[in-house]
Amino acid sequence: MIRAILLVLLCGVSGVQAAGQTVEPGVLRALNAAQSAQQQGDYAAARRALAALKPRQGSLEQALVWRSQAYLAWAEGRNAQAIELLAKALDSGRLDAVMAADERLNLARLNLAERRYAAVVTLLSPQQVGASEDVLQMLVQAYQGQGQPAKALPLAERYIQLNPAAADSWLQFLVAANAELKRYAAAERWQRRLLARQPNQARTWRQLAALQQLEGRHDKALATLRAAHAKGVNFTAAELDNLVLLASGAGQPWQGAKLLAGLLEQGLLVRNPVREERLGRLWWQARERQQAAGVFRQLAPRSGSAQHWLSLAQLELEQQRWQAGLEALARAEQAGAARSQVRAWRAWAESELSQRENRLASRG
Repeated sequence: MIRAILLVLLCGVSGVQAAGQTVEPGVLRALNAAQSAQQQGDYAAARRALAALKPRQGSLEQALVWRSQAYLAWAEGRNAQAIELLAKALDSGRLDAVMAADERLNLARLNLAERRYAAVVTLLSPQQVGASEDVLQMLVQAYQGQGQPAKALPLAERYIQLNPAAADSWLQFLVAANAELKRYAAAERWQRRLLARQPNQARTWRQLAALQQLEGRHDKALATLRAAHAKGVNFTAAELDNLVLLASGAGQPWQGAKLLAGLLEQGLLVRNPVREERLGRLWWQARERQQAAGVFRQLAPRSGSAQHWLSLAQLELEQQRWQAGLEALARAEQAGAARSQVRAWRAWAESELSQRENRLASRG
């Protein structure tokens, strides 16, 4: 980085001479001496050479001194001071158009390094039309840093158009930003571009399935996982479990239940009490009580868990299956469920059952 800074600085001084602008010979010699010392790593000597200069206020020489001091501060890692000095050089209005454009880019780089995203946008946004890859990259990072993915997205897409072989991180950004904005179709399109580059990576397939799951297309997500499995891509159980939890965390329990049921039926996940309980509770959260009860009806006798029997009892009672609910409560009590809880549920169920029998008797 320091070598690049020195090259830019040396070219800049030559450009002043080439443009025919008037620079006092003494100032030019001091600038060159400072550059030479900086190039040799003698920053103290460079500072002394620049400090000795007393340029006229509002002159081109003063702007060049500020500029040289800024690059020296940058080389030494004093970015805040470099920003202040380079901004003064730009604001002076003494730099020609070509040099000012270059320094604006460098000032943006400095601000980006210091996470001063608003300053980067201010400096570069006028250059969005026909922007270079470098400008696009900095603007995308700045908008992303400001938490404005909607403004970063079109610039990132333009960057990809200019540079089709851009790093995977650009495609990953486009996926993540579109997903954050709930533009799942666009996110999936970019994820498929990643998949074309990484056809054998389980993570890429899993992320595609996750996007489809977030969009509510659980059947498509399951088909994606099956296709990957058929191609020999292996998923860990934790990856698939997390995909199910993603749906639940996104407030989509029905989609999560459908996906988990499909994974268990296809043998992509091994059945165990934890997953079966999760399936039952996902159906329950989705208000599909019949499916949830079916899961706990099979799970409770195998696990012998009092909690599983209580869950079954509550589901049966919520469906007004009073006798089935009372039977499940009895099994829960035998398994060690809290008696106070069992008594409360039983009292309610028996009361409802008694009222129903009385209504039937009165009709007879």
